[in-house]
Amino acid sequence: MLKIGSPLPEIRALDQNGEEVNFKDFIGKVTVIYFYPKDFTPGCTKEACSFRDNIGKFNNINVVGVSVQDVDSHKKFYLMHSLNFTLIADNDKKVSETFGVLRPTGVAERITFIFDKDGILRYIFDKVNPENHAEEVLAKIRELGLL
Repeated sequence: MLKIGSPLPEIRALDQNGEEVNFKDFIGKVTVIYFYPKDFTPGCTKEACSFRDNIGKFNNINVVGVSVQDVDSHKKFYLMHSLNFTLIADNDKKVSETFGVLRPTGVAERITFIFDKDGILRYIFDKVNPENHAEEVLAKIRELGLL
């Protein structure tokens, strides 16, 4: 797994619309990258909706969800829950492997990374409560002086 102080990996992947996202483009803003096991499962839905419902508090912060499902699954999940942030389709598992969060079962661990504006990893949540995770992330961003 990435360690505190690691730079944001330079990866390209597709979002929920099938458009290429270059993680290097996240530099310049605080970025929250959260990994979750699977679209449409109860915990993952609660976590996504927690970010959706709190997105207005994430002023000028990138919020990105990543799981190993494909673009079609992410698009349906995105639309069904009226999400308002980027989902990364990691069906080739390169993003999860690069971040070191891929389980032996082939899905991502539920882990969240906070990168500062310079793309340096500042915090890792390896214990996540899906229901109030967005609020927990915001509190940590404030505590780190990033907001």
